[in-house]
Amino acid sequence: MRAVVGAVAIALALMAAAVQVQALRERAVPTVDADDDAVYITSPVTLRRLTTGFNALAADLYWIRAIQYYGGAKRRLAAQPPGAEPPPALTDTSQFEHLYELLDITTSLDPLFDIAYRFGAVFLAEAYPLGSGRPDLAIELLEKGLRQRPDKWQYMEDIGFVHYWYDRNYRAAAEAFERASQMPGAPLWLKPLAATTLARGGDRRTSRAMWLLILQSADVDWLRQQAEWRLNQFRALDEIDALQGRIDDHGRRTGETPRDWSALIRDGVVRRVPTDPSGTPYLLTEDGRVTLSPSSTLLPLPAGQ
Repeated sequence: MRAVVGAVAIALALMAAAVQVQALRERAVPTVDADDDAVYITSPVTLRRLTTGFNALAADLYWIRAIQYYGGAKRRLAAQPPGAEPPPALTDTSQFEHLYELLDITTSLDPLFDIAYRFGAVFLAEAYPLGSGRPDLAIELLEKGLRQRPDKWQYMEDIGFVHYWYDRNYRAAAEAFERASQMPGAPLWLKPLAATTLARGGDRRTSRAMWLLILQSADVDWLRQQAEWRLNQFRALDEIDALQGRIDDHGRRTGETPRDWSALIRDGVVRRVPTDPSGTPYLLTEDGRVTLSPSSTLLPLPAGQ
């Protein structure tokens, strides 16, 4: 027992020292994104054997690596100047090719790693360039979680959301929500959600209702923030529709196409330059169309809504 305690103490001390060394390195040397080859050991079976007794710690390390890998790809894209043509390496999804592998290793080391399943599925399902654009792998990861936790209705609910939001398969989404509703502890709203999805899959009102449910049931800050961002996108879509209607009516009355907000303010169509839910002014194009500004944090808006 004393030997085990001593080994753990040494391991913790080494980890603390490593953190200090890394902090010094990052202050002295600019950060460089890890390349695609830095997946460490790729066999979950081998890793479980090598980290016997420390599987959960190894899973945490691989989860951090997955987040770094995902975030690094998004940061490289965000660093491109507005309107600039991205380098060839950033124009396809190959930069995310090891993401599922990292998540698979993480959840093999710790089969009960709830956040890795749920957040990892979002990272995989998000359309490029926000994610790897692989809803199929997102579902595969969540199904792996269900094999470990057959009672975890949240994973089946997430499968429904992936089908609904990312691959627009509304029948499969409804079936997933129906199955989730039959699992122990599932909330009452899942069963009517299955029927609504089948009847009105893809419309804005249903999509908004889904993200509102996520916001209300989210148990972590990141997921709440994601739901709030999506709901603000729908609010922006509603505001754009309302503004466009008023501008079109004004154009029909005057026979002129407004090309800037000042003319609309002068004619009393709007009181001031309208802003989207993020606080960024809406853009009025030369042909009189209302859009989000390229600098808005709500881009890209969901398609088909």
